Amino acid sequence: MTHKNHPFHLVDVSPWPILGSLSALIVMSGIIKWFHFFDSTLLMIGAISMLLIMYQWWRDISREGTFQGHHTYIVTMGLRWGMILFITSEVFFFISFFWGFFHNSLAPTVELGMIWPPKGIQTFNPIQIPLLNTLILLTSGLTVTWAHHSLMENNAKQATQGLLLTVILGLYFSILQGYEYFESSFSISDSAYGSSFFVATGFHGIHVIIGTTFLLVCLLRHLNNHFSQIHHFGFEAAAWYWHFVDVVWLFLYISIYWWGS
Repeated sequence: MTHKNHPFHLVDVSPWPILGSLSALIVMSGIIKWFHFFDSTLLMIGAISMLLIMYQWWRDISREGTFQGHHTYIVTMGLRWGMILFITSEVFFFISFFWGFFHNSLAPTVELGMIWPPKGIQTFNPIQIPLLNTLILLTSGLTVTWAHHSLMENNAKQATQGLLLTVILGLYFSILQGYEYFESSFSISDSAYGSSFFVATGFHGIHVIIGTTFLLVCLLRHLNNHFSQIHHFGFEAAAWYWHFVDVVWLFLYISIYWWGS
């Protein structure tokens, strides 16, 4: 189409949604096979295919927004509302975990021994690695805000520094959480506490990895001059997502690590 009579972007036919769905199905099947038969081959195939699809899908969206000029003001407003609704759905996703945790902890049943944490569970010290991870995420919230303001002020160098620091802090958080899991004295199958702890903190950990990847892609795009002072919603969406991850961790730290222990 050389001439359009509307400000909207009609997305070209794309193979990535259906292929992405199929790769997600392969990953899920691979996880089940890994759990039951201790064979991770199918999981690796699914993960590699998903990474390839993600790369090509992001590449197409970057081309549409940066080089083809499809992301007009009206289109970016649609993207903003899409991101707001997505984060809202994520909020309710985590509310369900907190609901389950407080349901068990505020009135422990006979099956739990009528105490919380249940007898035999040795909880983590909240002022050790959990507190360090809290400081890491709060600092990363500052660095991503620094990067955003630098970008709005057309200071490319400081935006690069802020984004790079945020990605490093995100990776550092994930490494420390992995170490914490490795050293844990209880597992996901150890009563309602183990299930609540590992499901809530585990899903948050996955969100940190996703957010770190999101910011890393934004860093690479920024280094390739894809963003300007007034046209950088991809980065803004990543910053919103990262702040959401920060806030969820604060609730996790206060309720599960500190109060719940």
